[in-house]
Amino acid sequence: MGNRIVKWLVLFCTILLLSACGTDSQEKVLKKVNGKWAESNGYELNATMEIKSGGDPKKYDVKVWHTKPDFYRVEVVESGKDVSQMIVRNADGVFVVTPTLNKMYKFQSDWPKKNSQAYLIGALAEDLAQDKNLVMKEEDKAYIFEAATRNSYKNSMPHQVITVDKKTMLPTSVVIMNDVKEEQIRITFKNIKLGVQHAAKDYAVEQFTESDETKGEQATPPEKDKKDNKDGKESNNNPSGNEEKKAVSAEAENKEFQTHYPVVNLENTKMVEEKVMREGGIDRVILTFDGDKPFTVMQQPVTKEAAMLPVSSPGDPVDLGFTIGAITDTSISWEKDGVEFFVASSKLTREEMVQVATSMTKGSMK
Repeated sequence: MGNRIVKWLVLFCTILLLSACGTDSQEKVLKKVNGKWAESNGYELNATMEIKSGGDPKKYDVKVWHTKPDFYRVEVVESGKDVSQMIVRNADGVFVVTPTLNKMYKFQSDWPKKNSQAYLIGALAEDLAQDKNLVMKEEDKAYIFEAATRNSYKNSMPHQVITVDKKTMLPTSVVIMNDVKEEQIRITFKNIKLGVQHAAKDYAVEQFTESDETKGEQATPPEKDKKDNKDGKESNNNPSGNEEKKAVSAEAENKEFQTHYPVVNLENTKMVEEKVMREGGIDRVILTFDGDKPFTVMQQPVTKEAAMLPVSSPGDPVDLGFTIGAITDTSISWEKDGVEFFVASSKLTREEMVQVATSMTKGSMK
């Protein structure tokens, strides 16, 4: 009887040792991940991003190009809509392009070192490497990492779960969660190609400076827009007529405009004034908040530019999930659903301004 117990104990210990030998250590896996994700000379990837915070869930298609050392091209398209944005980093700086609005903003920024996003796999590798409280779980076909976020919404969404395929050692998904670990953003990687490099010309923003519509308008001779009346005089070609058309267009856009309010809860801070200013047929709404964290929100219908020309913007580009905005130490601006937003404050931190931006919702102030 005693010999049988000893045999069982030896067998059990042997099984434990074999199991331990077959399990990769966290340090070993991290070394493989960092070597593969962060040290590639370039890559292309396609992913989908679903945002579940702030109302109805929205889905986006994401395409990323990266060529070492510092060239990036990220295109984000809202599924089912002709709404897209692109952020490009090349030798001239960082650019945010919105083709549907003919808008381009230029930044002198070190993005993506600041305000990075989870669909950049180099940034994910850094998240894993720098989290001292990182937890790894091993499944049959995947490694599951629970890590802290380090981007612009790290206070409101501090947790992320990164799933890595054992066979390819590439990420398959990232789930970003709030402080009670409710899923807010899910990124699913469709395919990742490492070692792909693009020429500098592929990152040039000049190719985006004219939309197809603008090109068509410029190709039309001025005479085509002129109509002779019975007296042989040209009509529909006067400044006042053009201004009337702009006013009518602004009126049409303004009818769809609804005021948005921040639903974020900042301690001892409340709205004290709502003011509407009308100029050129467009309503501009100004919300003033006072208290320990005072700030001002300005919003108005977005306008489409006649031609896409780079406009210098202070600060850094910031990915808000649903759009790419611009952030400084005292302000944040962005465009969403046909509305231009601007938040200014000397008391809010950058993270708090991001919280205000991501909480903006149509409706009445509660």
